[in-house]
Amino acid sequence: MTHLLNLLAAIALLVWGTHLVRTDILRVLGANLRKVLAQSVSHRFKAAGSGLAVTALVQSSTATAIIVSAFVGQGLMALPSALAVMLGADIGTSLMAVLFASDLSWLSPLFIFIGVVLFISRQSTNVGRVGRILIGLGLMLLALGLVKASANVLTQAPAARALLASLSSDLLLEITVGALLAVLSYSSLAIVLLTATLAATQVVPVDVALGLVLGANLGSGLLAVLTTLNANVETRQVPLGNLVFKLMGVALAAPFISLWLQHAHPFLGDVSAVIVLFHLSFNLLTGLLFIGLTQQVARWVEYWLPKSPKNTVTGRQRHLDPSALATPSLALTCAVREAMRQADEVETMLIGVLEVIKNNDHDLSQRLQKMDDTVDELYSDIKYYLTKISREALSEKEGQRWTDIISFTINMEQIGDIIERVLMDVEDKKIRLGREFSEAGLKEITELHNRLINNLRLGMSVFLNGTLRDAQKLIEEKTRFRQLEQEYASTHLERLSANTLSSIETSSLHLDLISDLKRINSHICSIAYPILDSAGMVAPSRLRASVPQAQGLTESR
Repeated sequence: MTHLLNLLAAIALLVWGTHLVRTDILRVLGANLRKVLAQSVSHRFKAAGSGLAVTALVQSSTATAIIVSAFVGQGLMALPSALAVMLGADIGTSLMAVLFASDLSWLSPLFIFIGVVLFISRQSTNVGRVGRILIGLGLMLLALGLVKASANVLTQAPAARALLASLSSDLLLEITVGALLAVLSYSSLAIVLLTATLAATQVVPVDVALGLVLGANLGSGLLAVLTTLNANVETRQVPLGNLVFKLMGVALAAPFISLWLQHAHPFLGDVSAVIVLFHLSFNLLTGLLFIGLTQQVARWVEYWLPKSPKNTVTGRQRHLDPSALATPSLALTCAVREAMRQADEVETMLIGVLEVIKNNDHDLSQRLQKMDDTVDELYSDIKYYLTKISREALSEKEGQRWTDIISFTINMEQIGDIIERVLMDVEDKKIRLGREFSEAGLKEITELHNRLINNLRLGMSVFLNGTLRDAQKLIEEKTRFRQLEQEYASTHLERLSANTLSSIETSSLHLDLISDLKRINSHICSIAYPILDSAGMVAPSRLRASVPQAQGLTESR
C-alpha cells in the first residue's frame, strides 16, 4: 500500500509541476504569446509554426487552444488559421515530451534551488514567476524519477506481477483510459510522460502504452472542448475542429501500432523513447496530412456549430469570453473591448439628449432612457467578469489595468444614470409643459453639449491608448468646462433680470441641466487621473478622490 501511495503522490507531483509551468509562463509571457499568435494568420504553415513555438513554452496544447479560441470568438483570427495553429500546438507539446523523457534528473535540484531563491526574494514580480516556472520544471523532473523508482518497487510485488500477466491488449479500452486520464489531469503531456515511465519500468506493456498515448492525444482535444462549453459559438468552433483532427488521426494511426513496434522498437531499443517518439510521430504526421484540410474542417465545424444571429443581448455579451479567464492578459483585453461597447452606448445616449431638447421628442427620450438599463447591465457583466480573474495571476501593470477598467465602467454607468435623470427632467419640465429655451440659452446648452461629446471621445481614447498628452488635454478641458458653466449660469441670471419669458419658464431646468453636464464632464475627465498619476503629474489626494469606488470594490474582494 505504501508503494502504491508513493506512486500516486509522484503522479500528482508531475501533474502539479506541469500546472505550475503552464500557468506562470502564461502570466509572464501571456501578452507576447498572444501577439505571436495574432500575427501568424497570414499563412497556414506560419500559423502552425507559431502554435508549435507557443505550446513548447506553455507545455499545454489545451492552453493554446483556449487562447486561440478566444481570438476566433473576438473575430481576431479566422477559423482555418486557428485550426492550423492547433496542429502546430500538438507538435509542440509532443516535442516537450521527447525532451522530458531524456535523462535530465540532474537538473531537478538545480531548478528547484534557483526557483525557490528567485520566488522568495521577488514573489510579486516577473522574477518571482520565473522562479515558479523553474520550480515547476524541477518538480516535473523529480516526479518522473519518483514514478520510475516507485514503479520498480511496485512491480516486484507478486500481486502486481499477476495483474500485469493478466493484461491483454484492448485498443479501444486503452484509448478510452488514456483520454480519461488526460481530461482528469488537465495535461496530456503529463500522461504521455507517465505512460513512457511506466512502460520503461514494465508496469504496462509497450503496446498498451501506445494505446494510452493515442488516448491522451484524444483527451487533450476533448479537454479543450469541455473547457469552452459555456463560451460563445465562435469560441467553441476551434476546439471542436481540433478534436476532429485528433479523431481522424487516431483512426489512421491505430492500425499501425503493431507496425511501429515491429520496426521502431528494435531500432530505438529504449522503451521510453519508443513511446515519446511514437507520440511525436503521430502529431507530426497528423499535422502534415491535415494542414491542407483546415478549410474543409472549418466548414464542417461551422455547419455543426452555426453562428447564431446577433441580437442586442447576445451581441452585447460576445466579448466577455469565459475561456479567456485562464489567460489573465487576454481576459483583460476582453473586458476592455466590452467596456468600449458600454462607452458606445453612453455616447449614443448623450448625443440623443440634444435632439430631445431641441425637438421635444418624447419617444426618443423613452428609448434613450431604456438604454441606461443596457449600460447598467454591461457594468454588472464586466464587473463580475473581472472578479473572476485571479488578482494573484496579474502583474503589477495588469493589476493597474484591472483597476482602470473598473473605474472606467463605473464612470460610464454613473454618466448613464445622470443622462437618464436629465431626460426625465426635460420631459417633466419642458416637453409636457410645452416650454422652450431662449435662443441664447439653447445656444449655451448646445455649446456645452458639443464639448461634452468631444471630451467623451477623448476620454475613450485615453482609456484605450493611455496617451499622456491626451490625458493632459482632458484635464485642461475640465477647467475650461467649469469656467463655461459658471459663465453661462451668470448670463442666464442676466436674462432673468431682463424678464425674458422663456428664460424665466425654463430657469430651473436650465441651471440643473448645465450643472448635470458639468458633472458628466467630471466623470469623463477622471479617466485621465490614472495616466497622470503614473507619470507623477497628479496629487495623491486628487487620485483618491477620482476612483474611490474602484478601490472599494477591490477591497471588498
